[in-house]
Amino acid sequence: MKRHSKNDMALISVKDVSIGYGTNSILDGISFEVNEGDYLSILGENGSGKTTLLKTMIGLSRPIKGTVSFGDGLRKDGIGYLPQQTLIQRDFPASVREIVLSGFQGRLKKRLFYSNEERSSVEEIMQKLGISEISRKSFRDLSGGQQQRVLLARALTATGKILIMDEPVSGLDPRVTEEFYELVEDLHREGITIIMISHDVKNAVRYSTHVLDIGRSVFFGTTDEFLREEGREEQ
Repeated sequence: MKRHSKNDMALISVKDVSIGYGTNSILDGISFEVNEGDYLSILGENGSGKTTLLKTMIGLSRPIKGTVSFGDGLRKDGIGYLPQQTLIQRDFPASVREIVLSGFQGRLKKRLFYSNEERSSVEEIMQKLGISEISRKSFRDLSGGQQQRVLLARALTATGKILIMDEPVSGLDPRVTEEFYELVEDLHREGITIIMISHDVKNAVRYSTHVLDIGRSVFFGTTDEFLREEGREEQ
């Protein structure tokens, strides 16, 4: 049985949005809402526009047309964002604690140092995600699964409401992938709304409450509705 939203308050509303590059659209007329408590999986082939849509939702890209709006007091700087990791990022020489703390950089403004409250928050988040014991290690020396936990912790410094992730399990082995999904599900149970791009249909339908599938046509609905569509079965 898939869970539904805790209430009907829309955190993000996407209305008749077309996305692309310049005036060349790759996806047209997308409309959907993400409510508090949802776990939305965005599926689709490479090049279908998933990442561009995600960047449009958080204000990193502008839509060709249509609108993206926030509700329930949500602001852009209150969204935890975990983008796809690049090879350069994987080799970053900073410590785990420094990486997680850097999530607060946008709030420093004219301050030179992090506050005691911010440092305490980082310790709590690292404890929650099981990375306290490696807090002094260099990010570049960690395994892929450990690095993703660290970047997830960094994203959590921005939010108590919503996490948006772009292929967070890409390149991870099956055991570490399962551990990451369970970690995200724990956060979801604690009340954080989840939006995740994934190629992993099996786990998408296992954990999500809603699915946005971008293919020849666009499907948006509950996971149960997605599974009832012709030719789709839970694996």
